[in-house]
Amino acid sequence: MKQATSAPPISYYDYIIVGGGTAGCPLAASLSQNSTVLLLERGGAPYGNPNITNLSAFGEALSDLSPTSPSQRFISEDGVINARARVLGGGSCLNAGFYTRAATDYVKQAGWEGRLVNESYQWVEKLVVFEPPMKQWQSAVRDGLIEVGVVPYNGFTYDHIYGTKVGGTIFDADGHRHTAADLLEYANPNGLTLLLHATVHKILFRTKGKPRTVAHGVIFRDASGMEHRAYLKRGSKNEIIISAGAIGSPQLLMLSGVGPAEHLKAHNITVVLDQPMVGQGMSDNSMNAIFVPSPIPVEVSLIQVVGITSIGSYIEAASGENFASGSHGPQRDFGMFSPRIGQLSTVPPKQRTPEAIAKAVETMSNLVESAFRGGFILEKIMGPISTGHLELQSRSPNDNPSVTFNYFKEPEDLQRCVEGIRTIEKIIDSKAFSKFRYDNLSVPTLINMTLNFPVNLFPRHDNASTSLQQFCKDTVMTIWHYHGGCQVGRVVDHDYKVLGVDALRVIDGSTFNYSPGTNPQATIMMLGRYMGVNILSERLASDESK
Repeated sequence: MKQATSAPPISYYDYIIVGGGTAGCPLAASLSQNSTVLLLERGGAPYGNPNITNLSAFGEALSDLSPTSPSQRFISEDGVINARARVLGGGSCLNAGFYTRAATDYVKQAGWEGRLVNESYQWVEKLVVFEPPMKQWQSAVRDGLIEVGVVPYNGFTYDHIYGTKVGGTIFDADGHRHTAADLLEYANPNGLTLLLHATVHKILFRTKGKPRTVAHGVIFRDASGMEHRAYLKRGSKNEIIISAGAIGSPQLLMLSGVGPAEHLKAHNITVVLDQPMVGQGMSDNSMNAIFVPSPIPVEVSLIQVVGITSIGSYIEAASGENFASGSHGPQRDFGMFSPRIGQLSTVPPKQRTPEAIAKAVETMSNLVESAFRGGFILEKIMGPISTGHLELQSRSPNDNPSVTFNYFKEPEDLQRCVEGIRTIEKIIDSKAFSKFRYDNLSVPTLINMTLNFPVNLFPRHDNASTSLQQFCKDTVMTIWHYHGGCQVGRVVDHDYKVLGVDALRVIDGSTFNYSPGTNPQATIMMLGRYMGVNILSERLASDESK
């Protein structure tokens, strides 16, 4: 790893990868085996940062709003507060660690080759995935799921199959996170140049004397603002690959002149290719959760168990109190459901202002210890069907674009949420979960709690009764599984080559039409490896035919 300030003004490579995230790292490691690769990451390294490494510090990176934070906060036009990674390893440095593969049908629909998919998953799992320790809270959720009919019980497995299962985790037995950046251990160090704090501003295209537009270089700036240029070496198989994520990849295409022509012209961007589908099909899997106060202590846990239902909802859980850094020392926190990280569900999305967040954080800091004793059971809708779009707000790659996800625009998504909440109700009322439940707190009481919690309160409506439909709309949060913007068949082909442009691909979650499995990180890491192997095979076949 080197700082981008050390880079020469001009350099040449076989492959230039923009984004050292969940897909970019395994892709770079694979391509470096017999090619020269430049991997450009706009953030820093995860190593040595305890807020990334330690499970007990979950949420610290997400609540850091500084310009050097590994997490860059953005707020969708829907009003839901979200985050995008700004660190080597991408979202795998920030997430709750759950690891599960895509369903077999998903693999078939994507047109991927099954054997190589399995080999690619195994390549990832050998280095960064573990079996989680099943303690009391997660075991109770597991047993409750089975009791209420989310069956069969499939035990510990990475596979996506209906029923209840224990999935993998990227946290090891000591609670230390392993990330996509660790997959660079597989790289050929002689073939890979990795630059940190390298922000790509533009893809360079060549059209003069060519029948088609060809990508041939990038402009990037280092931490001091100095401009550098990297170009592809001469060769028909050399390529630029964008792996900047569902926000960054469509944004960079637009900044480079590939996108809806009228929108680009409005920002005084020269149109290289009128591609109206760039930035379309943006989706985020909505999450809704219920906090269950416990009469007994619970362990600190992130996602370990999942119920894959037939109703289109996934049921998961997290528990225990985290300790966050505050101005007066360590403070108790609700972890992945803390208002500090923007997961504020006590007011509807459009009312989640900085003032509302500050008030919730203050309320949380004044809670007694017993208020943090408990955990969350959540539902995430599969798909989703509802989609939105992404647009530029400025010509700076450092600025967030405008993103609209249109949560619950499609009635089927809303119904899936309602059924998911009903399943959670049954789990809370189950015999298996009884020791973590106060007998006098029914589920309707939990949903309508008037206790002084900064979580789990149903936002009040004048002359409106509490309905689960309204609960879903008003308490919607993100589980950070957004995708789309450069989808297969719309922006890229099935080999992830950008339509209408040569020597340019997009390989990351922006290409997905639906989120794979219950959690996408496994499949995004797999895809980086899978496409790296395919691209090298294409290159070898081309060399042998000469």
